[in-house]
Amino acid sequence: MSSLTRPEDHRRKWDTEEYEKESQKRELEDDEDEVAPKPKRELLKARDYKIDLDSKLGKTVIVSKATPPNQAGGYYCNICDCVVKDSINFLDHINGRKHQKNLGMSMKIERSTVDQVKKRFELNKKKLEEKKKQYDFEERMKELKEEEEKAKAYRKEKKKQKKLKNGEDNDEEEGEGGADAETDLASIMGFSGFGTSKKN
Repeated sequence: MSSLTRPEDHRRKWDTEEYEKESQKRELEDDEDEVAPKPKRELLKARDYKIDLDSKLGKTVIVSKATPPNQAGGYYCNICDCVVKDSINFLDHINGRKHQKNLGMSMKIERSTVDQVKKRFELNKKKLEEKKKQYDFEERMKELKEEEEKAKAYRKEKKKQKKLKNGEDNDEEEGEGGADAETDLASIMGFSGFGTSKKN
């Protein structure tokens, strides 16, 4: 093959002057857009109201074409003038960019200062201490009840051992067998005697 049939440089060539003119034109347009001030939006902040998700729960509503959207089925957002069918999507909508934009807020959050963070830590520490105090009180009450029950069981056991010991002393004095041995055995076992249950 000869070098005449093949081009020297096979790479694509770009007209740099033309693209340079286009980029300058685009920059001028952007500068003109920046002159017009964009509306200043508030930083994102937490809600100070509770969202009502339970009021329509389990209720039946008749919906026709003439029914206004705020009385139709589902959850109605009066700020965005839209109806959302279920609670999960309604929460997604309320927390979403479109709704926040209609409220006049941007999705940016205020940057916390060191003092704010320290105050928050102190507040959370106080809450934990209060919970711990409550827990300690309840746990202490349980422990006291358990100790009382153990003490009662210990006293009962002592009494039983004392009775057994007294019963053995009596048996040694009287000898093995006899009516007293039966009554002692019956009292140890927890009933009055080995006799019949018939009344005279």
